[in-house]
Amino acid sequence: MKTNDSMNHYIDRAVKRYTYLFTLPSHGKILALLFVFSLLNGILATPVLQPSLPFSYILALGLMLGVILFVLTLVADFTVHSFSFRHDLIFNLRRCSALSMYSVMLWLCFNVLGVLTNVFLRGYWFKLFLVGFCVVLALRLLVLSAVSFAGGGKVFFYSVLLPILYFIPVVVYKAYALGSNFFDVSTALFFSSSLIIIVGATLLFMYAINRVGVAILGVGSFSVLKAFLANWAEDLTEPFEQFFERFGLEHDINVSTLAFKTNERIKSIMVIPAFHPGPFKNVGSSNLPYAIQTTLENKLPKCVIAVPHGLSGHDLDLASQNQNQIVLDTVQKLTEFSDYEAVATPFVRVKRNGASVGCQIFNNCVFVALTLAPETMEDLPPDLESLIVATAQRLKLAAAISVDAHNSIQGSFNINEAINPLREAAVACLEKASQQKLANLEVGVAKVTPTEFSLEEGMGPGGIIVTIIKVAGQHTAYVTIDGNNMVSGLREKILSALSEIGIDDGEIFTTDTHAVNAVVLAARGYHPVGEAMDQETLIKHIKQAATQALANLEPAEVAWRMDTVTKVKVIGEKQIEAMCTLVERAIQTAKRSAVSIFPLAGIILSALLFLL
Repeated sequence: MKTNDSMNHYIDRAVKRYTYLFTLPSHGKILALLFVFSLLNGILATPVLQPSLPFSYILALGLMLGVILFVLTLVADFTVHSFSFRHDLIFNLRRCSALSMYSVMLWLCFNVLGVLTNVFLRGYWFKLFLVGFCVVLALRLLVLSAVSFAGGGKVFFYSVLLPILYFIPVVVYKAYALGSNFFDVSTALFFSSSLIIIVGATLLFMYAINRVGVAILGVGSFSVLKAFLANWAEDLTEPFEQFFERFGLEHDINVSTLAFKTNERIKSIMVIPAFHPGPFKNVGSSNLPYAIQTTLENKLPKCVIAVPHGLSGHDLDLASQNQNQIVLDTVQKLTEFSDYEAVATPFVRVKRNGASVGCQIFNNCVFVALTLAPETMEDLPPDLESLIVATAQRLKLAAAISVDAHNSIQGSFNINEAINPLREAAVACLEKASQQKLANLEVGVAKVTPTEFSLEEGMGPGGIIVTIIKVAGQHTAYVTIDGNNMVSGLREKILSALSEIGIDDGEIFTTDTHAVNAVVLAARGYHPVGEAMDQETLIKHIKQAATQALANLEPAEVAWRMDTVTKVKVIGEKQIEAMCTLVERAIQTAKRSAVSIFPLAGIILSALLFLL
């Protein structure tokens, strides 16, 4: 338990850093801002270089210079985009323009500072303009090294192109205005010294950050950052999955299925895999619950598939799409059932100190649903399932299938405090279920896919599945929502709403899909079900599906199967912890390095500004 709790701690700390991300303005807005900043740079330069001219001439020359700077910036962006388009995964034209916009905005700050300084100390404007050149070059070098997949030579070319093109018209204008003494030995020495200091400080800063990744994973921190940004910005999985395949571990994955057949047709299947749907978005097994659902629905067009969350943690995230396919191939084989029986027990529930466990026996296989709602719950450990299986065997049951309901989140989660109540409730519930009388069962099922909700609101593409089991007059509803956990209290609202239409008990599951993760800039990096979506609308859809399921209740037989997918490559506990540790330490190193390196470089530059 301690190891799993420690890993969740690392993941939580890494997720908090997700708020550092930001989105860019539209391309049109970027170009408009770029045009404004270029004009301001041109207008500010003109009165400093030719203060004796009439204001109208100064304004006209400044606007002309600003337009030239803007056009040359567009040329630089188009050149970078053209060179990188086929080889760079991230730098499209909009992002090239955005980097230039921020570069020109930064240069404008030094231009303004130079103009203000020049009022008191003539001749310092151009030196500060040169400092702006060096800072912009360093910024571009840092950003492109951290984000672009281009080689070192191209990164240098992309970094230096804009500053040079921006630099040339100002220098030419200065030469025209001031004559041949516009770039004397002192200025040249200051410029070269500034370039060495600022670029050198930036390279030292980058080295310090990259060294963190090398020490932890054997690869530079920027390589991991590029992989994440390629996925976040362009939905590309390959860069990140290459890391996971490289560092992943082979593991056996258990998959259980529970099938309900009516009139010689499989009406519904619940698939409970023991992998973890992660780590985020479309990387690894993040969207595998939906992939299982669609794969089986394509194979069995009239069958409704639900994929609740098995007992597993982030250490069992699958490494890549290739590993997903291995699981999908096995799952397809698990739709061939035999030994159907038409009996089940009623649903029973046991609560212990905040833990709630529901059980129902189908054809000598006990189906177990575990929750801590309304308290926070996160991934439940696989060794809890081992206890459940051992208890089932003691009670002479053939098998046990466990579901982590994953249906309540409102704060931190301490598995060490929750595990004993869950164990006690699970054992007591299995014993209670084994004492129930078997009876014939009826099954109804329905699926709805709300169009009002999207990944951004926390709803995965698998929608909502409602499976209703009727045994001895009792109606039990199993509701599976394709989402990652659920806000505290919503489960209780849903069960209360279902009771209004004749449902006696049941449980609300989420698939724990991580397809909803890393698609919004929320504090968690995602919205659990019910946080961003309208809860009343959600409940309306669930009641609608439940009503449909009640309407198509019919006598059914039930069968189950279990299989193991061997040697599937998972990311692994150590690798997940290493990734999260890398994020934390790289940010801490960046902060410490920035505080120690750049202020020192600034002090040296300030001294050179007055000495040379």
